Amino acid sequence: MSKYFREPDRRQRALLPVDMMDWLPEGDIVHLIVDAVSLMDLSAFRKEYKVGKAGNAPFEPRLLLSLLIYAYSIGVRSSRGIERLCWRDAGFRFIVGDQIPDHTVIARFRKRHVGDMETLFVEVLKLCRDAGLVKLGVVALDGTKIKANASLEANRTAKTIEEEVAAMLTEAAAVDAKEDSLFGAQRGDELPKALVKANDRKARLMECKKKLEAKAAAVAARQQDKIEARAAEEQATGRRKRGRKPKPADATVDPDTVANVTDPDSEMMKTRRGFVQGYNAQAVVTENQIILAADVTTQANDIHQLEPMLNQAQAVVETVMGEDTTLGASLADAGYCSEANLATETEDRELLIATKKDHKQRAAQRAAKPPRGRKPKNMTARERMDRKLATKRGRKLYRLRGQTVEPVFGQMKGGQSADHFSMRGLEPCRGEWKLQAAVHNLRKLHRDSVRKAENARKMAK
Repeated sequence: MSKYFREPDRRQRALLPVDMMDWLPEGDIVHLIVDAVSLMDLSAFRKEYKVGKAGNAPFEPRLLLSLLIYAYSIGVRSSRGIERLCWRDAGFRFIVGDQIPDHTVIARFRKRHVGDMETLFVEVLKLCRDAGLVKLGVVALDGTKIKANASLEANRTAKTIEEEVAAMLTEAAAVDAKEDSLFGAQRGDELPKALVKANDRKARLMECKKKLEAKAAAVAARQQDKIEARAAEEQATGRRKRGRKPKPADATVDPDTVANVTDPDSEMMKTRRGFVQGYNAQAVVTENQIILAADVTTQANDIHQLEPMLNQAQAVVETVMGEDTTLGASLADAGYCSEANLATETEDRELLIATKKDHKQRAAQRAAKPPRGRKPKNMTARERMDRKLATKRGRKLYRLRGQTVEPVFGQMKGGQSADHFSMRGLEPCRGEWKLQAAVHNLRKLHRDSVRKAENARKMAK
């Protein structure tokens, strides 16, 4: 039994230089992140920096990128929070050493390079390929709703937006008239502080107004297409088509339609827990939960995302694995089911898409007996898909969907706090989602390397 307690000596000076490698366990993910980033081609991140000129030297992009990846891997996204942890946390201090960046540097780096996150995503995927983690043959596609950096309460109707814009224009005109009387032709002072934020708000309101006008124009264009198609059919048949005539196309904005003044790109989206102001984040995932493609859309419905996402995944796989590589069988839930999507199936791209909601699909598969004999020639695309899903192979493959893509979303939202975006606007959120996907793949690579190291130690004993 020990006769004393161990206590730290906080006044003891280091007799030899501190080795930062001793700060963290050998298997900590920070080591993998630093090593992985050192192997990446970051020319896209470096091109905007001018080294050798007058002024303070910029931070090395590898340092800031490693810092962002590590922060996202533990669910920290606030630039101020990252700066604080660079002073207090051994993992962050290991990355930056004695070069601690200000939170403004971190925020500007993330904003400046949001378009380069696709490059990062591909570079991480190459590392996963080298480790043997990118295994194709079966991939799964799904979407999840992610909260925007905006509130549902920030939605305004078109009528309200018009009124607020008009009020701001009136206020600006009044300020101009007052300054003209004070300064005449002189420039005068800067814009009054009271109007600086108002101008930002006005810009967002104008963006909302343009968005609502664009939506109204798109709806009117689709309506006009229906009218012209009906007229062409009546002219071709020489008979008037039965049913009520379509209403005339009208591009006028409905005063009751809404847009969000905090993040105009975001949309109201329905989830299992109610409505959120957010985006629809998409991912294509392998059987061992490596993300092959990630994107963000403002469309709440998944039905138009099947072909774009699979095309994106195919392009990434060809870049990483070679031009002759194919995805294999692609699994998707009923949100992607339509006659148009089912018709995109080819010899190189097999589709297994549920034709019913998941609980109904599982019940139908349990109840139905595996089909036998040849397929009838007059089957529709949906009937052919139902038949394929009822086969033993179809049941086995589709069962994998719930084991691949859905757990990935859970791991990202739980482990990386990827349940909301910290940036605003479609393109910044798209870059942030690709960063989250790259971080997820790096976490998978870390787990695999730790598992292999443990197996190697067991074998050596």
